[in-house]
Amino acid sequence: MTPKDYMDRESKYGAHNYHPLPVVLEKGKGVYLWDVEGKKYYDFLSAYSAVNQGHCHPKIVKALTDQAQLLTLTSRAFYNNVLGEFEEYVTKYFGYDKVLPMNTGAEGDETALKLCRRWAYDVKGIKDGEAKIIVCENNFHGRTITVISMSTDPDAYRGYGPYTPGFIKIPFNNIPALEDALKDKNVAGFLVEPIQGEAGVFVPDDGYLKKAYEFCKKNNVLFIADEVQTGIARTGKMLACDHEGVRPDILILGKAISGGVVPVSCVLADDEIMLTIKPGEHGSTYGGNPLACKVAIAALEVIKNEKLVENAAKMGEIFRREMRNIHSDMIELVRGKGLLNAVVIRNKPGKTAWDVCLAMADKGVLAKPTHGNIIRFAPPLVITEKELLDAIARIKEAFQLFE
Repeated sequence: MTPKDYMDRESKYGAHNYHPLPVVLEKGKGVYLWDVEGKKYYDFLSAYSAVNQGHCHPKIVKALTDQAQLLTLTSRAFYNNVLGEFEEYVTKYFGYDKVLPMNTGAEGDETALKLCRRWAYDVKGIKDGEAKIIVCENNFHGRTITVISMSTDPDAYRGYGPYTPGFIKIPFNNIPALEDALKDKNVAGFLVEPIQGEAGVFVPDDGYLKKAYEFCKKNNVLFIADEVQTGIARTGKMLACDHEGVRPDILILGKAISGGVVPVSCVLADDEIMLTIKPGEHGSTYGGNPLACKVAIAALEVIKNEKLVENAAKMGEIFRREMRNIHSDMIELVRGKGLLNAVVIRNKPGKTAWDVCLAMADKGVLAKPTHGNIIRFAPPLVITEKELLDAIARIKEAFQLFE
């Protein structure tokens, strides 16, 4: 089959809810991907930061294959001998009393929203059905009906109403707006991405998260951090909130918590919040399955053992420095933290972010535009300086084609 054959088959039998770059991949290892014709690429998307540990990391794959031969799924109708091991490991790893495991980042966000509302009624004393949660404009927390109800992106919410009530939308990186919203006594939580990834890697001002956390504490409101994309070493700290010493009341993790091997997400909180949900009130057939638990433990061990936090910080500095040295009238801005970065493109006819991504793919670097004029660059955190500089040289060559 040709690459076109593969793409045509997807188009014929699959829903048209994505617009992929025209590359058909069949193999990955470390920071590299290969297409069906054998061409080798640097992966600078990392499956939206799910593959922080690199493709097919041998330690994670071994955990998968070993457990797959023993037990994969029991549901939570019974105990299994792996879930408690994962729960102890991950709660000690991040410093919380309890964890609630799920599968996807969107499920993690939905779980956090339910926990916040239940805490509002059982602990804070808000009247049942009246709790509100503050969210930020240009957020991205998933694709469920409730999550798109808090979105300000028409592509996410248009045509899916009626929408779930109970959300107050304020500008991101705006403390006065948060202060004003917190005056509402029915506010139970503030849900925020420490860096808005899908929106184009918007990094807030220094001190924003710390101030937001302090105002939440002052008003007895839960600070809820969606670290599905920014967590697990991506920004040069284990969590993006660590840059400002903020410990979220509810922490949402996903994507790289399994190294991109199986879907895993989880929500972490202390007992006062987590134990508001009782047996039968929330769950998932696959949530906390033995296979996922073993994979997640291995994936988190790789992060620490291979010092990927430190590497992300170091490589991120090099990436931004080198990208800012590219002389191109197409590049408007380079921004980011750690190895979560974005380049804002001045789109012109025949010179768009999409065109640049096609040119980069031709040069052997894979990335994808977001919001039309922004290219997100997020390679696996195992990338070496030599590999990074080689990839950047290819990116420069791609930009030079448009001069």
